[in-house]
Amino acid sequence: MYRAKRRVALILIDVIASIIFLFIAVSIVPQTKINDYRTYSNVFPTIVVSILFALVLFTSTMLYYRVRHKIEKLSLETGATALLSKFIDRLRFCYSLDDLYVAISEILENEADCAISYIDCSANYVLYNSPNKIATDSTLLKALNENYKINWPDGIFFFDDTGSLAGDTNYSRGFFFSNNCEHFFFFCRYLYLFDFEIYSRLYEEFVRFQSRSRIISSLSEISELSREWAQLAETQRSFLPATLPDVKRVKFAAYFRPLINVSGDYYTVIPIDEHKTFIMLGDVSGKGMAAALVMGLVMNTVKISENKEDLVGTINAIDASIKNMHLQDKYTVLFMGIIDTEKMKITYINASMSDPIIVTRSPDGYRIKPLSSNCSIVGIIPLDDIKVAEQRLFSDDLILMASDGVSEVMNEEKIELGDTELYKDTIKASATKEPQEFINDIADLVMRYNGDGRLHDDVTMLVAKIQR
Repeated sequence: MYRAKRRVALILIDVIASIIFLFIAVSIVPQTKINDYRTYSNVFPTIVVSILFALVLFTSTMLYYRVRHKIEKLSLETGATALLSKFIDRLRFCYSLDDLYVAISEILENEADCAISYIDCSANYVLYNSPNKIATDSTLLKALNENYKINWPDGIFFFDDTGSLAGDTNYSRGFFFSNNCEHFFFFCRYLYLFDFEIYSRLYEEFVRFQSRSRIISSLSEISELSREWAQLAETQRSFLPATLPDVKRVKFAAYFRPLINVSGDYYTVIPIDEHKTFIMLGDVSGKGMAAALVMGLVMNTVKISENKEDLVGTINAIDASIKNMHLQDKYTVLFMGIIDTEKMKITYINASMSDPIIVTRSPDGYRIKPLSSNCSIVGIIPLDDIKVAEQRLFSDDLILMASDGVSEVMNEEKIELGDTELYKDTIKASATKEPQEFINDIADLVMRYNGDGRLHDDVTMLVAKIQR
């Protein structure tokens, strides 16, 4: 539908432009009566017609692109097709299989009411299966597995209720992408509502994701063999504090375990005066050299900031610095705050970090108070008016800042640690300990909970404990 509308628009604009050109040309170009062929010159009429043609061509081209944009918006960003467009936009910022699975769950399953089965044919392994009746139908899955073998050609294909290829998309049970021996099956009953153009766009973005995720997953092996990666990791670590400063009435501890040699996680502690201390922990999107570059930029921006009490100014400076790099898909989430032991409070900006908390003592034992997000991600979208939040502090309060590599680590049942009572109970039970012992307990919990599996993200923590 989108292509048809676009073709019709182009034909109509071309026809209208041609008619206008001919009409004006006939009207403006003088009908010169030639009395003497020896003195007649056609230079002036030619120049006029050429300029006129260029103006009409430019105007029609600009008009076509405006109409095309409007047609694209109406065709691909409304109705059922808008759900696939939303998934494509999300897929652009997926760097790992875990990112993909979250996008599938939140958009394709929850919003579009569809089911997905993602199979690595080379390993004969199901990477992902939606937890519903359709995607777990053993008969249909067997038919798909038998019909579309490992040597199936790359491209987009549609299948019917029996799992066989379907010629008419209006009566298809779903479609699948085949690329590099991986099959991505999409089960949906209302394929006839999707604009056909969306399939090729989704396939192209899916292929880019596969390439991107493979590069990231192989970086650990590359980094072990590459001296350049080791040097980059060493340089990156120089941005992090070698030792945490001694601060009156506050004790600090940190934990930093990158997934590969280089990381997008960062943290710092900077005393401002006798009573105030600047703290920050953040996580750059993606992995590898680009993430490490942004991490270094953020740390340097904070380091040279003259007024670290101006949290809004500091975060705006970070935002501008990242955007000036023009990396397109790089951004950071971060938490920054000022601990004031004289007024016993913490003022902070939480730019979409999910885990900062205060663990405080109460008559019934320790309880957890979240330091909720009050700012969007930094470095890729316009920042709204930023508000600085505030929380009271008490003696023995413990502030925990952690990257999502802590809370999102999963066990064999694919349950994230942050969603368990085990995580909360461990935090409360260890809150009486010194910061370094507390961090060791959480780090040990992460490793035990992950079992023998490989970690999928950097693990970084910063803890501050208020002393009496």
